[in-house]
Amino acid sequence: MRGILIYIFILALYSCSFGQKKSIPQKEVLANSLHGVLNDIRDNYIYLSDKNVDIECIRNSYLRKLDEIKTRDDLVLFFEYLMDEFYDDHLILNTNIKASYRLHAPIYTKTENGKTTITNIWYSQIKNLEKNILGAEIIEFNGKKFSDAIDAFPTICHDKANTEVRQWIANKVLAGKYNEPRILKLKLLNGHIEKVDLDDFKIIKTRNVLSSSKIDNIGIIRINNSLANYSLVPKFDKALNSFMDTEGLIIDLRNTINGGRCDIAASIIGRFIDKELVYQKVVPSERPDDYLQPKQSCIYVQPRYKRYDKPVVILVGRWTGSMGEGIAMGFDGLERAEVVGTEMRKLLGNMYGYSIKGTDIKFNISREKVYDLSGVSRQDYIPKYYINQSQIRADIVLKKGIDLIKK
Repeated sequence: MRGILIYIFILALYSCSFGQKKSIPQKEVLANSLHGVLNDIRDNYIYLSDKNVDIECIRNSYLRKLDEIKTRDDLVLFFEYLMDEFYDDHLILNTNIKASYRLHAPIYTKTENGKTTITNIWYSQIKNLEKNILGAEIIEFNGKKFSDAIDAFPTICHDKANTEVRQWIANKVLAGKYNEPRILKLKLLNGHIEKVDLDDFKIIKTRNVLSSSKIDNIGIIRINNSLANYSLVPKFDKALNSFMDTEGLIIDLRNTINGGRCDIAASIIGRFIDKELVYQKVVPSERPDDYLQPKQSCIYVQPRYKRYDKPVVILVGRWTGSMGEGIAMGFDGLERAEVVGTEMRKLLGNMYGYSIKGTDIKFNISREKVYDLSGVSRQDYIPKYYINQSQIRADIVLKKGIDLIKK
């Protein structure tokens, strides 16, 4: 009996190994897949000319790495790192593995003059934040000098000395891999050295698509990372209807990290206008003749249901992503709300899906640049009421929003 069990175990192990090898396309197929991905990016990625990227370096470098692909995990990481060559948080695969990098961290940093310092903390979503690490310099990551961790990031062709590239990599390193720790050695503003484990932060997870409350007759609607969830619209309507007699309204978009859908965004904005209006402009990657202006499209929003006509404030931050950014810019451009907070996630453009030929992996490409009505691109947008994050105990962004409505 024992011999039979051992035989079954060996047979199963062999079958799994064979199945895994069988699932990896041959080198010639993978080479065509690589060419297809880079050609799709070359022909459709509207930000390519804005990037300091050498596509042929990527093509030749990754062709030489094809022999290293032995498993499906290798395949996923191969194309994940290829996407990272463009240092764009929106140009990503639609799949990941345990060894993949996360898309974001609960802190955001700035890198300049050889130092990386913490400029923002997702304090509204961290329920056990005890120490104020704002302004702290990151000395080490997982026991490695942080500058060395940036240099060791697994990309090949971009210039890691470039300020923009280096800052992007620094935040990617802090996002970390799903299967590895994220332990930081920090030098605080007071000179003290502290160790912080980012995975000790308890991120607040909410099942409700929104939460609502009232302070001093001001309604507050906080959208809980649900801009892709159609159930948000009726629940937003219900919350807004209960606030029709308030002095003003605050819409908190600081937890919309995953973005969402245009029709949901338009449904929200539609409750605050009385006629059809343009709320943003897009420029597609298809180019006309050189002597013509780039083709532009205007995105309209229509009034919907009963209008809320009191003052409105939108709260944003580094974890306001994609469609959350579009809503804030739309309200601002329509002069229907004041925007308070910091820079947002700066996600580039409108996304379209593509497939990697010969595999079951898909990815996204930004084919359209997004602008507000004054011509400011989404990645360059700064709130009118900019709040430099300086503390973690008091919600100074919310306080500023309340003050604006009371004035």
